[in-house]
Amino acid sequence: MGVLNNNETIAGVEVFSVLLEQETPYLGSLRKGETINEYGYFIRNGNKTVYPQKNSSIVVRIWTNSDVVGWGETYGLVAHNATATIIKDLLKGFVIGRNPFDVECIYEDLYDMMRVRGYHGGFYHDALAAIDIALWDIVGKLSKQPLARVLGGIRSTTIPAYVSGLPESTLEKRCELALSWQKRGFNSFKFALPIADEGITSEIKELRHYLGENAKIACDMHWAHNRDEAVLLVDKMLKYRPWFIEAPVATEDINGLGWVSRSTKCAIASGEEWRTVYDAKLRIDKGACQIIQPEMGHTGVTQFMRIARYAQAHHLSIIPHATIGSGIFLNASIQASAAIQNVVSHEYQHSIFGAFNHFTTGNITCQSGFYSLPSGYGIGAEPTQEMKSKMKLL
Repeated sequence: MGVLNNNETIAGVEVFSVLLEQETPYLGSLRKGETINEYGYFIRNGNKTVYPQKNSSIVVRIWTNSDVVGWGETYGLVAHNATATIIKDLLKGFVIGRNPFDVECIYEDLYDMMRVRGYHGGFYHDALAAIDIALWDIVGKLSKQPLARVLGGIRSTTIPAYVSGLPESTLEKRCELALSWQKRGFNSFKFALPIADEGITSEIKELRHYLGENAKIACDMHWAHNRDEAVLLVDKMLKYRPWFIEAPVATEDINGLGWVSRSTKCAIASGEEWRTVYDAKLRIDKGACQIIQPEMGHTGVTQFMRIARYAQAHHLSIIPHATIGSGIFLNASIQASAAIQNVVSHEYQHSIFGAFNHFTTGNITCQSGFYSLPSGYGIGAEPTQEMKSKMKLL
């Protein structure tokens, strides 16, 4: 194995877009005043955020001189060609020829290349994340081990899951959807403020009524409020015992996040938009959140683990985020989560998982309130023929 590792080099890198077509846009049908422009985008009124009419993702294929293939994935929802161009025009040339077992060294070298120019997040880091996941996948395959074991050990083969998003047009339908998942063994939920059309208090009140006193109900506020507004809204929800409040203020308002955390009696969650442990450190050191939510599609494996370990060193709970993707970075996220002691739950995007689970091989499931750890080496998943038919080489 030692000789093989020393001689193993990265031989090629390819980047693809993947169409993830669904009839209903993410978060549900368009609300009044929300219109799709000529480029296929629209803005949600509730959080002023742009979304695509048709979802897509960026997938990376990396192979070695011994034909071991690793797969990575990152965000491709908006302007996916920006991320793809960074990979194929810049990063690819600095990855080919490296030993895949030097995965963290490769990550750090790529990160260093543009840090003085201010490129330490955004599209640039998303590109790093896709490459990083693919390299860790190769390391697992060459080691003949699942990624979780390579990262330190498998703490559990199952991870609690919470149902995220209730993409229905009315409050009654959203409550009925949540109840249908409860009947399938799930008892943790999160609703999104941008589509809580009757107001945040009515939303959680009705969900509590439908789901009962033992259900966990969280609220994603989507960075849509200032600190004073956020505290008032959280206070209105306290009667209905929210599990946690996610993203109450704008991401750059770190002091505001800390103020909300100190001013409310509910756990504050943050981390979906972070790329690195440096983002986490700025918030954690201020005591600004109690729950940390790393997103594999933004962080890659290396920074996912660094964020999680920093959170764990501060005795904070970890509930990884899950976004829209083909399943590649979700499998990586479940693998990494299985190696982390303080993971208490993991987001379950049921409208994405169910629609695209056939896009990847492997045996990952999410049933009766739990994810199962994928078996197999590396991340435990590769594109199926169905997914490959939707992939376009960029």
